[in-house]
Amino acid sequence: MEEVHGGNCGPHMNGLMLAKKIMRLGYYWSTMKTDCVKHVRHCHRCQVYADQIKAPPNELHPMTAPWPFSMWGMDVIGPINPKASNGHMFILVAIDYFTKWIDAITLASVTAKAVARFLRRDVIARYGVPATIITDNAKNLNNKVIDELCAQFKIQHRNSTPYRPQINGAVEAMNKNIKKIIEKMTSS
Repeated sequence: MEEVHGGNCGPHMNGLMLAKKIMRLGYYWSTMKTDCVKHVRHCHRCQVYADQIKAPPNELHPMTAPWPFSMWGMDVIGPINPKASNGHMFILVAIDYFTKWIDAITLASVTAKAVARFLRRDVIARYGVPATIITDNAKNLNNKVIDELCAQFKIQHRNSTPYRPQINGAVEAMNKNIKKIIEKMTSS
């Protein structure tokens, strides 16, 4: 249980997810769910990095895509601390709004060329040409190179409203999860 929860590849998931993962690995005992929940409650890292609920939940307004891989949201996480083992300090994240499939790469610096290369190589070449890409208003995601790429493939490039990251909520939620996993796995 400890290895699956917080071992080398353990992302410190919640108790029920831990129980499901252990079952997928072929283990079961009658008190497994309660044991997993208790284990997570006593995990120091999970307590330190737990969500701090500061505002009441709001109704979600999900953006729906008509078919898989037709609408992608993109954002950048970083600079991350500590750096990745290869010295990279940023993570470029893309999420498909239909399937919730995530594609991400680490980057030393987020340049227009690097973002365009990621779009071409990791999104378009793997999943086909999307109809829409949604990004925030950052210069590294909104520039001439990206505009030319979108024009070349006839992709509609939409921007979220400044200071309103909820518009690109799926990718922002995934960024939050990625940051939380990195914090848990890199803290000592």
